[in-house]
Amino acid sequence: MAVQTASTIDRVTELLGDDADTLLGHKSTTIDASQLHLPGPDFVDRIYSATDRNNRTLVNLQRLFDSGRLGGTGYVSILPVDQGIEHSGAASFAPNPAYFDPANIVELAVEGGCNAVASTLGVLGSVSRTYAHKIPFVVKLNHNESLTLPETYDQIQFSSVQRAYDLGAAAVGATIYFGSPESDRQIVEIGKAFEEAHQLGLATILWCYTRNSAFKADGVDYHTAADLTGQANHLGVTIEADIIKQKLPELNGGFNAIKVGKTHPLVYSELTTDHPIDLTRYQLANCYMGRAPLINSGGASAGESDLAEAVKTAVINKRAGGAGLISGRKAFQRPLADGVALLQAIQDVYLDPQITIA
Repeated sequence: MAVQTASTIDRVTELLGDDADTLLGHKSTTIDASQLHLPGPDFVDRIYSATDRNNRTLVNLQRLFDSGRLGGTGYVSILPVDQGIEHSGAASFAPNPAYFDPANIVELAVEGGCNAVASTLGVLGSVSRTYAHKIPFVVKLNHNESLTLPETYDQIQFSSVQRAYDLGAAAVGATIYFGSPESDRQIVEIGKAFEEAHQLGLATILWCYTRNSAFKADGVDYHTAADLTGQANHLGVTIEADIIKQKLPELNGGFNAIKVGKTHPLVYSELTTDHPIDLTRYQLANCYMGRAPLINSGGASAGESDLAEAVKTAVINKRAGGAGLISGRKAFQRPLADGVALLQAIQDVYLDPQITIA
């Protein structure tokens, strides 16, 4: 495990700026931390070993948690680079053309001290013999391709679980657009894929995104509402995702605003507040109280503010009880040294014992 210096908390405080007291001093009074299954060095033994996962899956989960600078802590830092399909290669890699080369993607994850690198079959397959034994691979099985007109928003499969297994992956990843017209098919497809992955001994990570134009009401976008994303997480763990990836919640009240599904007044009066840590904790509660760890996404690159935003997201996730970040564009759309520094700044939050569970 990496060694922290005494100055880490000072740097985090500086990066948080005006949000420092609000985020570092918050005490959650919603869902008590004692009810959560929190990350720790024994997480595979304490949580996963009680499940129906076979020994090979437990080995790969342990390998993932033991890799990189966060190895042995129960926290994870993953570099995801599948944006070449999701957002086009031009939009993703023009700011830093070196990352058109898959070797540079994996090298960033290695140099950055990540637990794993998540990317496409093509990216990871092209360098598998060089890197598969050096860092855990997560093969993303499906993508939303961005060339069709009129534009469509669907996750279609680009890889099989067998091919991910053959190239030496430790895990597979997938996205489901919960709430979309295609979500029923996606749930069935990915449920079957995750079943096969577990049979072959691979871990599973699910991008639990909401997607429907009707999730906007009265000029407000509820795609990142804590109640809707929480339910997406709950559906994700139902098909046995070992780890849940979710966007950081930005608001609440989606169920009531868009008139979908069912909710309960206690969600808003007792189980959440407007504080981002409490909203994120509600996301975690829907992951079987943390039996499936919650990792939040780092979001798009905004330029000079990326470092501060990444550290802020890490603080919110950790203090809520989450297990780490999966951050891509903020890291790879800049020179290697700067990308490494950003990834390690995120990791430093999880390594710092002074940043505690709220």
